Amino acid sequence: MVWTWRFEKEDGSVVSGAGGDEEFSSQGDAESWIGESWKDLLEGGADRAVLRDDDQVVYTMSLHEG
Repeated sequence: MVWTWRFEKEDGSVVSGAGGDEEFSSQGDAESWIGESWKDLLEGGADRAVLRDDDQVVYTMSLHEG
């Protein structure tokens, strides 16, 4: 299993170059990374993050506070 994040704008378009090349060996590693990186991703134009396990979407989360 390879865990990755995909980053999107509110309209669903993919934000390229926002760290989407990172691969993680576990869900916990991926979630730890997003916990440290979400502010930079938001500043880079991403509104939400989509966690994927290989090609399967696990969940989608907003990068906005509140």
